[in-house]
Amino acid sequence: MIHRFANPGRFMRLTNILLPWVGGLCVLLLAAGVYLALFASPPDYQQGESVRIMYVHVPSAWMAMFVYTAMVVASIFSLIWRHPLADLAAKASAPIGASFAFLTLATGSLWGEPMWGTWWVWDARLTSVLILFFLYLGHIALMHAFEDQTRGNRAAAILAIVGAVNIPIIKFSVDWWSTLHQPASVMRMDGPTIDPSMLWPLLIMGVAFKLYYVAVVLLRIKSELIAARTRALGMAKLKTA
Repeated sequence: MIHRFANPGRFMRLTNILLPWVGGLCVLLLAAGVYLALFASPPDYQQGESVRIMYVHVPSAWMAMFVYTAMVVASIFSLIWRHPLADLAAKASAPIGASFAFLTLATGSLWGEPMWGTWWVWDARLTSVLILFFLYLGHIALMHAFEDQTRGNRAAAILAIVGAVNIPIIKFSVDWWSTLHQPASVMRMDGPTIDPSMLWPLLIMGVAFKLYYVAVVLLRIKSELIAARTRALGMAKLKTA
């Protein structure tokens, strides 16, 4: 099933079908999520209006881990099965994931200052998310570090797989160590502990961010395929000239 879309032409056709739907749904959910987060949801009884940063911070953190996990899967497909689109998927995902990781750190600092009285502390979760951001940057750098693109892709794929150990550390850091972050309140075995008036805007924003990722990664892969085809046509013209 996965190798069916290894053909660039088939992938492009599927992308052209999906993009309008994914992009349109993303815009609708993002608009609904922003409205609910800013106007419909109540302020927190302890955090006040600053709790609204949560509606960007938390989905960004989810996406920073999700995108990296997607890169790890793509890297495995690249190294083991030599899937022709796997490296493109990882390359397209890395800048998006880095942006989500940076947004997580930035909004966390904005949230932490009024709540904790400091912009930054070296606790387990903050440090592991910072490491995740550096892993994204390292992946991007390795992709462009070699004249032989195959070597760069392979080095970046190995880095992504090795760095996967950081994902469970981010997720369970609040359970394994004493940190300023609160324990999980959404993804729990006994169900969410957040009031529905806050939970629904948070979940809607999470879905909107995920659709944004899907739309942008499809666009980036599509542009890479078009660029590769353009280069191939240019080389063919030079040979026949």
